[in-house]
Amino acid sequence: MTPRAARRRGGIVLAMVLALLLTLTLGQVAHADEAPSVGPTGAVTEQAATVPVRAEPDGTPVTLDTSTFTPGTAGRHPALLLAHGFGGSKADLTTRARDLAAHGYVVVTWSARGFGASGGRIHLDDPDFEVADARKLVDGLASRPDVLLDGTGDPRLGVVGGSYGGALALMLGATDKRVDTVVASITWNDLAEAFFPQNASTGAPPASPADVAPTSAPGPFKQLWASTFFGSVNNARGQAASTSGSTGSTASPSATATTVPTGATPQTSPVCGRFDPTVCRLFLATAESGQPSQDLIGLLRSHSPKPLLQNLTQPTYLIQGMADTLFGLDQADATSRALSAQGTPVAVRWMDGGHDGTSSTATADEDSARTWLAHYLSGPRPAVGDALPVPAFVYAAPIPRRQTVAPLLQSTRYVGSATSTLLPLNAGPARPVLTPPGGEPSSITAVPGAGALAALPAAYQLAALPGQSAAFDSPPLDARTQVVGAPRVRLTVTSTAPSVTLYLSLWQVSGGTATLPRRLVAPLTVATTPGSPTTIDAALPAATWTFESGAVVRLLVTSTDSAYAGPRVARADQITLEGGGLTVPVVAGTTLSAASDLDPESIGVAIAIAVALVGLGALAWSARRRRRASPARPDLADVPLVVTNLVKTYQDGHRAVDDVSWRAERGHVVGLLGPNGAGKTTTLRMVMGLIRPDSGTVHVLGQPIHAGAPVLANVGALIEGPGFLPHLTGMQNLHAYWAATGRPESDAAYEQVLEVAALGGSVERPVRSYSHGMRQRLGIAQAMLGLPDVLVLDEPTNGLDPPQIAAMRPILHRYAETGRTVVVSSHLLAEVEMTCSDVVVMHAGRVVTSGTVAELVDSADTTVIQLGAGGDAEASAQMLRAVTGITSVEVEDDPSEPRVIVTAELPRAELVRLAAETGVDIVGVSSRRHLEDVFLGVIAAAQSSNGSGGSDSDEGSRSLGDRLRQVRAR
Repeated sequence: MTPRAARRRGGIVLAMVLALLLTLTLGQVAHADEAPSVGPTGAVTEQAATVPVRAEPDGTPVTLDTSTFTPGTAGRHPALLLAHGFGGSKADLTTRARDLAAHGYVVVTWSARGFGASGGRIHLDDPDFEVADARKLVDGLASRPDVLLDGTGDPRLGVVGGSYGGALALMLGATDKRVDTVVASITWNDLAEAFFPQNASTGAPPASPADVAPTSAPGPFKQLWASTFFGSVNNARGQAASTSGSTGSTASPSATATTVPTGATPQTSPVCGRFDPTVCRLFLATAESGQPSQDLIGLLRSHSPKPLLQNLTQPTYLIQGMADTLFGLDQADATSRALSAQGTPVAVRWMDGGHDGTSSTATADEDSARTWLAHYLSGPRPAVGDALPVPAFVYAAPIPRRQTVAPLLQSTRYVGSATSTLLPLNAGPARPVLTPPGGEPSSITAVPGAGALAALPAAYQLAALPGQSAAFDSPPLDARTQVVGAPRVRLTVTSTAPSVTLYLSLWQVSGGTATLPRRLVAPLTVATTPGSPTTIDAALPAATWTFESGAVVRLLVTSTDSAYAGPRVARADQITLEGGGLTVPVVAGTTLSAASDLDPESIGVAIAIAVALVGLGALAWSARRRRRASPARPDLADVPLVVTNLVKTYQDGHRAVDDVSWRAERGHVVGLLGPNGAGKTTTLRMVMGLIRPDSGTVHVLGQPIHAGAPVLANVGALIEGPGFLPHLTGMQNLHAYWAATGRPESDAAYEQVLEVAALGGSVERPVRSYSHGMRQRLGIAQAMLGLPDVLVLDEPTNGLDPPQIAAMRPILHRYAETGRTVVVSSHLLAEVEMTCSDVVVMHAGRVVTSGTVAELVDSADTTVIQLGAGGDAEASAQMLRAVTGITSVEVEDDPSEPRVIVTAELPRAELVRLAAETGVDIVGVSSRRHLEDVFLGVIAAAQSSNGSGGSDSDEGSRSLGDRLRQVRAR
């Protein structure tokens, strides 16, 4: 091994070490949301049981599937009820329940009515059903001999729940004084406000950091989250068929088999699943119209903690997330203000997780909840007015660079903790913002459950659709600016409509790139008088931000958002910024914990990572030198695509591409052919800069190709299948893709590419409803957006039917005739023969032949003799092989179309006469071979030259007819 090779191998080993260490580290972070275990808990026991509760309105009996976890120590213990989230079951809580039982609690988990193996329908935390069900479980705990009592029938009890279970915990505490404390996380205060959020404010001064003070009018419908709720019911319906919702249950088989008595689960609706019919009907009507009925608003509000909070006097701990487009910080804020105003002990914690992502401080969050529970449930009862066991307000700051855990800060109070300051924005003239007919395409800002979308490079282009958005920027900041809470802004809107719906989001622009630090959007709907200005006080989503010195803060206002059912009537708005900028809240918090991912045992790991980074830096420097060694080629400036000596070897030693060279000229359609594993797709991925070759170069119009090369703007591609956002229509996907390029909308050429897609009215349907063939056609159209100089299509006819394939042929011809170039990778040899002007045939990573189709299929020394059906081609071939001057004879022994292919120096007329003398019926003679014949011939020759054709069982030794039939069958 040479010293250079040794150094390279050493760098690779270091990189592998780093990858392993990072995998272990990321694995720990990914699972940080799980409740930590205290180790073996063999003493903890679990007992499954069913509990009869109130029947459904139609009289159907209902039982709940429960599990009780008890510690292995004698005596009485405080008790906990653990409530699961929407769409879940008691099985989701088994690990946490065992852990809490090991800490000395009697813990009850249950599958809520309508979920898991419990009976009944889903009423959305109805006080008369789900909350009453939980009170029945409290009755059961009060009768247990191992539960600590505060009085007859009054257990020492805490209720813990998240999301759906969090609201239930608050409502149970408000309706049952036997509950001693409540811990509620990522849940709602008012379900109507959560599903119809309104960030248009009354303008009243905020009483707390996240106080929105919304107007009474409902905002736009949170349609994507509502669809998610209904979709999860299908899962709930599937769970109902199960007989046990708990893993590791100690119940006997006979007991488990009767968990759901016959008739305990009402008949489900194909549309509504296990939803209560009234709840379902009201939601479906709103989903169709986009507007809430008063009946739905009333139902949602009555199924919320808000109207019950005046009765919640027990100490309450609220944990809410900033990665949450379902229940924002404003929901916990409203609950906290109501409880504080009546003297209820309350603490608030803002974590950086939520329904859209896990919390980086999950372990600390869980520890604080345990501390809270232990203070109020274990030992002597705290006296009225005692200090809280945790800080009154804890919030996670944004995660610093090169860290994965957010710093935690604390304040001695929540209500009244914030002051405000003005962050100037450049107002400028009024900005026009249009709402397109039908509200489509829609801006994509925050997709429920897919917060990572906002981290993509194209995120801003997807949010700030041209003509449908307005941006207001700050001057570059002089110093780092920290924000804690909901910023406020005043806008004046002059609209053509009597009602305006807008969406506000807060971006940071650094180095010319706009990012969304908190993946949240603030919706608002305001009544207006057409043609007259209306001033709006608006609150942005509450969260914590850190804007770095030199960065620009951008307020983005859009007329649409894909997560909401906004107005579908076209309108034109003029938006003016008032008040000079953003009023941002600031909290003078002190550090509770610093962001650190390292414990003492991790220091050695950090050193190893640092060493590995040095190795990676050396590799990156070497790679950069190799890229610089591939300069522009002015002599190729007019050649669309040139591939030179490409080599790619994977880590397992497989050389997928081995010294491949070819070129594609203007006006040509080039077919890249080869069997599976030939290296076609790997070659195309290097052509697109998706992977880096070990050696060799790719030049487009004389410019070298590498990841992010500017010249790639001249290349359109469909490689390894199309990818789309399924909830968007075909047209919306095309618009979003083009917007991500940053190029003018007028250059997209939508009409031409839609001719290729041939989707008709289906282009306005969501892509999730498309067949495979429709997706493929849309993918080809997407690749053709902007009419690039080079169009690269990997298996473009995959999923298309014969008429669609035939229709594609003239489109590609016309595209090339305009002076552009098309490269097509395909298995359909007959189609390539009719479509392509040139072919490159690859086998085992090498180019085995190339040239024009006409040259390859037409040969002066080759004669193709077609025999009548049933003709004995082999007998005729044997006689011809004995004739002097005949070089080779191949047989396609197809019973319906037997053919003899003769290569000879003899005149064609003499060959035909000799063939006729063998006694066969000749029905046709041609000098033209099919491209399939050429393809199989060169592949067979390549296999033989590689030593793979020596056995009768090998591919190279099988008859040409057998191989041809195999290719035709693909």
